[in-house]
Amino acid sequence: MLETLVDEQEIKQIVNETNLQHVAIIMDGNRRWAKNKFLPSAAGHKKGVEALRTTLKACVSFGIKYLTVYAFSTENWNRPKEEVDFLMSLLAKTIINEVPEFQANDIRLRFIGDRTSLNEDLIKVLEYGEEETKNNKTLNLQIAFNYGSRMEITNAVKQIAYKVKMGELNPSDITEKTVSEYLYTADIPDPALLIRTGGEKRISNYLLWQLAYTELYVTDTFWPDFNKESLTEAILNFNKRQRRFGK
Repeated sequence: MLETLVDEQEIKQIVNETNLQHVAIIMDGNRRWAKNKFLPSAAGHKKGVEALRTTLKACVSFGIKYLTVYAFSTENWNRPKEEVDFLMSLLAKTIINEVPEFQANDIRLRFIGDRTSLNEDLIKVLEYGEEETKNNKTLNLQIAFNYGSRMEITNAVKQIAYKVKMGELNPSDITEKTVSEYLYTADIPDPALLIRTGGEKRISNYLLWQLAYTELYVTDTFWPDFNKESLTEAILNFNKRQRRFGK
């Protein structure tokens, strides 16, 4: 197994030397994993929570500071109502159950996305998770829920336009940094590595602004089967890249 061949300290060294502070993941393949096993979609989503728990622990072990995962997109509302309702319930239960683990592993939890269309009870649970973990520092976990990058950028433009209208901002002073400051990820570095599970080769309206110079890694592994070894493989692949940032 790869985990036994590669020392954890070696991975930590790679993370440090390549400045791999931030990993983003498109957690794809829950439903296909379930279908292949003749199970309902709910089984795949539940198994996906276990994969996230495993990945969080691996990130802490490897010294990764930021992990941003795509849990529910603005387009996912088009899925069957029964599945959407289950995902909302699963998120709430997972937050409540996992907060003690987040505390034990010094993980800070934050949610990025539009909360206005979520029900009040779920919003309270999101706020509970954020409040309880706000002082943790080892790993920052951002869960993109009801998130769409075009929506995020559009909202940023609206806020900037309002500042201009109110005379608080001169259009000539608007820079890339200005735009970044109005995104959900304003206070964290852009991802160095994007991992997409499930084999699909598209970004799916995820962190479009932030991924400008991010290295992309696609694995055929479905998200429920993603583990510490899978993350190790992604990091080793990342270590082979030459990041030029357009130079």
